[in-house]
Amino acid sequence: MKKCIIGTKVGMTQIFDEKGKVIPVTVIAAGPCVVTQKRTEENDGYKAIQLGFGDIAEKNASKPRKGHFAKNDLPVKRHLREFRLDDCDTLNVGDVIKPDTFEVGEVVDVHGTSKGKGYAGNIKRFGGRTQKNSHGGGPIHRHPGSQGACSSPGKVMKGRKLPGHMGAESVTIQNLDIVKIDAENNLIALRGAIPGPKGGLVTITDSVKKAKGR
Repeated sequence: MKKCIIGTKVGMTQIFDEKGKVIPVTVIAAGPCVVTQKRTEENDGYKAIQLGFGDIAEKNASKPRKGHFAKNDLPVKRHLREFRLDDCDTLNVGDVIKPDTFEVGEVVDVHGTSKGKGYAGNIKRFGGRTQKNSHGGGPIHRHPGSQGACSSPGKVMKGRKLPGHMGAESVTIQNLDIVKIDAENNLIALRGAIPGPKGGLVTITDSVKKAKGR
């Protein structure tokens, strides 16, 4: 990993390329992010940088958070994320990372939290199949079927596709193309959709494994 930035999802729109082809894009308000801390092998056993994103009033920040930023005379930030970069030595505490660190045409990975959909049955949650709606089916058309256990072991094994909480999970979308960068307004347009609702926090890093044909 060589590049990283934190942002929030603005929403989706579409833009046109030079040939007039429509490209669906997701706009992300990325940065500016401040390097708030550096991890070193001597002190922490590994190399990494910590980025801060989003302004917050000091009166709304906790005392430990204020003290963390006061060590280096930095403004208090709302979000903190840590990244293990290949060249952490090139960055110092107080450096600002903006969208222009990336370039149009680069392939990136986007990590975020998917939309929470609350309690859901196995049909909606896992795409299960409903039972026949013919005579004699009873009010169990959307119920899960047999769990495959009898007297031995006499219990429902873990990992079965059953009703439960759906969404609100960490999701990473890989190999998204950067279509446009607006460095003046700190905006990045990526081809395709990314996880989470509008205003959701996301992190952008250079792609770990590029798809074939890229």
